[in-house]
Amino acid sequence: MGFVVREAEMPILPTGRNPIRILHFSDLHLTPDRKREIADIKSFVGLEPDLVISTGDFLGSIDALPVVLDALDGLLDLPGLFVFGSNDYFAPRFKNPFSYLTPDNGKRLHGEPLPSPELASSLTSRGWRNLNFSRALLAINGSLVEARGTDDAHLNRDDYSLVAGKPDPKADIAFGVTHAPYLRLLDAMRDDDLDAIFAGHTHGGQVRLPWIGGSRALATNCDLPTWRARGLTRFGQEPWLHVSAGMGTSPYARIRVASPPEVSLVTLTPSGVGPSSD
Repeated sequence: MGFVVREAEMPILPTGRNPIRILHFSDLHLTPDRKREIADIKSFVGLEPDLVISTGDFLGSIDALPVVLDALDGLLDLPGLFVFGSNDYFAPRFKNPFSYLTPDNGKRLHGEPLPSPELASSLTSRGWRNLNFSRALLAINGSLVEARGTDDAHLNRDDYSLVAGKPDPKADIAFGVTHAPYLRLLDAMRDDDLDAIFAGHTHGGQVRLPWIGGSRALATNCDLPTWRARGLTRFGQEPWLHVSAGMGTSPYARIRVASPPEVSLVTLTPSGVGPSSD
């Protein structure tokens, strides 16, 4: 199955500013045998983004690090931000797929440790910013952008207090980046007056059922409501939330139903323009 490009607009820039094209991808779960996916990832650079955001789960096996770095090589020449997911720390293990439909009991089955320190140092050595526990200010297309991130909430590694607080007054916009969009993080980022949040983890539900107007996710693998399992959504006056349905799957559950692999091109525009989402 080939990937799709999900396009959306967020009208959050000050009036008169140039648009910012953000390439958002997540959940590669790469292994050396995923030749089609590797080729697809290499093609992302042709979308010509101004900024790249990865919301984690790069790795799918102990031997995936060189494969990931090769697949991302072209993108690593562009400004980039990243956080990690659970599968950047531990290899996946078999799990009963029906367990995703039951309440999360907080227990995690970890596989062998993965080379997350080497992955982080490889990405930062090419200029990408590690947001697992930090903030960054970037000048992009004439706007000053603040980004802040957390480590993986699914593993309870998210200590938002390390980056909490109102945005830098010099920043034109501010957004958060996290792998798993648990409500505790969305609420904390809302309370800090962020404009937008980027996340992954859900695989768009991975298995979706036909529904009025499209399809509906059965689960999100966190406490995010299923109607927000992928794409751009907003609830009331909260920050815009963009959830990537991701490119890969666990090697133990390589099936996606009505939720094809995807990469997103999110265009930030001045307020009053948009929004739209495919």
